[in-house]
Amino acid sequence: QVQLVESGGGLVQPGGSLRLSCAGSGSIASLYVMGWYRQAPGNQRELVAVINYGGSTNYANSVKGRFTISRDNAKNTIYLQMNSLKPEDTAVYYCNTGGTLSTAGARWGQGTQVTVSS
Repeated sequence: QVQLVESGGGLVQPGGSLRLSCAGSGSIASLYVMGWYRQAPGNQRELVAVINYGGSTNYANSVKGRFTISRDNAKNTIYLQMNSLKPEDTAVYYCNTGGTLSTAGARWGQGTQVTVSS
């Protein structure tokens, strides 16, 4: 049974930084691609950043240069370092696994709220 547990959300001022973590449990195959998606009220869930076991990544254009995804394979954990945060980054951020670098898989974490506001 694959499980994903997220942490690290919160309230931050515009221009600030946050770091999200997602710890996964399961086989290497089931956790081969892990990533972050987000959903703001009234919007569809969208890809933020994804990374595979080998370290290849894919980012949404809106976060390139500001967000960095990384991975510790020994801990089955991914991280999302978010810098220069903007109000439009406000959303629930979900960890995902089981997909590809461009499409989400079937396994989701419970989500963590990120609010960017002064």
